[in-house]
Amino acid sequence: MKPAFKSTLKAVSAGAAACFALSASAATVTIATLNNPDMIELKKLSPAFEKANPDIKLNWVILEENVLRQRATTDITTGSGQFDVMTIGAYETPQWGKRGWLTPLTNLPASYDLNDVVKTARDGLSSGGQLYALPFYVESSMTYYRKDLFDKAGLKMPDQPTYDQIAQFADKLTDKANGQYGICLRGKAGWGENMAYGTTVVNTFGGRWFDEKWNAQLTSPEWKKAITFYVDLLKKNGPPGASSNGFNENLTLMSSGKCAMWIDATVAAGMLYNKSQSQIADKVGFAAAPIAVTPKGSHWLWAWALAIPKSSKQADSAKKFITWATSKEYIELVAKDEGWASVPPGTRQSTYARPEYQKAAPFGAFVLKAIETADPDHPTLKPVPYTGVQFVGIPEFQSFGTVVGQSISGAIAGQMTVDQALAAGNATADRAVKQAGYQK
Repeated sequence: MKPAFKSTLKAVSAGAAACFALSASAATVTIATLNNPDMIELKKLSPAFEKANPDIKLNWVILEENVLRQRATTDITTGSGQFDVMTIGAYETPQWGKRGWLTPLTNLPASYDLNDVVKTARDGLSSGGQLYALPFYVESSMTYYRKDLFDKAGLKMPDQPTYDQIAQFADKLTDKANGQYGICLRGKAGWGENMAYGTTVVNTFGGRWFDEKWNAQLTSPEWKKAITFYVDLLKKNGPPGASSNGFNENLTLMSSGKCAMWIDATVAAGMLYNKSQSQIADKVGFAAAPIAVTPKGSHWLWAWALAIPKSSKQADSAKKFITWATSKEYIELVAKDEGWASVPPGTRQSTYARPEYQKAAPFGAFVLKAIETADPDHPTLKPVPYTGVQFVGIPEFQSFGTVVGQSISGAIAGQMTVDQALAAGNATADRAVKQAGYQK
């Protein structure tokens, strides 16, 4: 063999080997997330991460909220390692972290600036002082309303409305013949769908899920009054099929001009004020979440966060991705793509300090205050043995909370009375905590 040919062959072989080595070492990171607009935007912008990290390939699994929760829970409890990154919340993170199911997030790069992350968010995603997930966005709840419809009807939304006022406004602003509904609220069954909102109504009406001895309280006068109010309000002034509407469905209804009011997550503000996503961008006003007999537990606290299951075989690559997706750099990318009003809220003090954000997001300071004043440790008027504003912070809640949500959704749809729904829910909640050994 001629020497020149030999060296060419050698070079070709070396090149092929290098290519093979590169493809063999390219890590595929599988991300389970939900179909909310902020996560869809993350997927849209993620090629920027892949370009900067050619040795990492992202594989997206985008699911409806209730399905995501089921899939993530099954994956984590069985340790099947199907996902390298999971979008989970302030409910799951501390519990799963404590059980050793999540990779602790230590040694984050200095450029990440962990101290810039809102303390409420960090605390809610930690257990025993250890951080187990990075917040993608953090939210409380608030009241949105159509300023133009209020002006036309001669109504004024107070900064802190009561539920009695909300009901009066809804009565005056419902015009079903013209497809205008006084109020839109979550009716879709799920512990994080209708029960997230429904629990804040119960809290502010003076109710609680359990007393100090873990006896379920769903048949108490406070629950009956709160849920009857909520069901009647939706039946009288809500859109048709309200028992099927969750966050995304109501966001669509509100942004297309069908609702005079909507009480839901503060994260929706960025979408409602975005002219390319909302037909009412210049007509939307906001106020605090309504109260009844107590302000306690009237507005929730939630974080959608990115966590790495212990079962992931790509933990280092996954960490690189979640660090990027929750960074200052990522917030700048969204601002460039969708405008400052639409950047992921509630996570970084630096976002709220930006003049561009303050100008584009008139709701910014209000939202940050709502997040910082929500109190998961004291969520109710009477004392309780659990933490969590819109959820009960025990593993069993995921199951019984959803069953109760199904009964209440049935009451909205007219399939049963509120009393029947609450009696069934009370029995389910009592049985769950009894079997788990909470009741002594």
